[in-house]
Amino acid sequence: MAESPSALNLIVPEFSAAMTGDRTFRLSDYKGKNIVLYFYPKDNTPGCTTESMQFRDLHPQFQGANAEIFGISRDSIRSHEGFKSKLDMPFELISDPDETVCIIFNVMKMKNMYGKQVRGVERSTFVIDATGKLVKEWRGVKVPGHVDEVLEFVKALA
Repeated sequence: MAESPSALNLIVPEFSAAMTGDRTFRLSDYKGKNIVLYFYPKDNTPGCTTESMQFRDLHPQFQGANAEIFGISRDSIRSHEGFKSKLDMPFELISDPDETVCIIFNVMKMKNMYGKQVRGVERSTFVIDATGKLVKEWRGVKVPGHVDEVLEFVKALA
């Protein structure tokens, strides 16, 4: 298992995972680009829908800053394809049902759901720069204003 890039400026270990568009995400395929990985709990839920729509709406500005966006959750490719189509997302979604990528980025947390402890994805965003280093992380993200903050950070890298 790959080590967690828990400290900033560490090189993120190579990983691959299935993604929409019948493709496989490989980190090494994006050398030379800034990567925005946003982890979210579940397709078609209110917060995740809002966050994804905000990344969608600002996608051209992210591309202008040499950044590629990828959403990641534990949902299946089939669920992701429907979610992506419904929201007309111009970027791919990564499926991580076995939590391999979630574990690399340490986003699995115990949460309270309706008074019960459940294990789930903590809404988090990571920026990996063009050299493969983890340069910024946001954990326990609140959706309002978050995507704008990520965009400002990425623009400063460009």
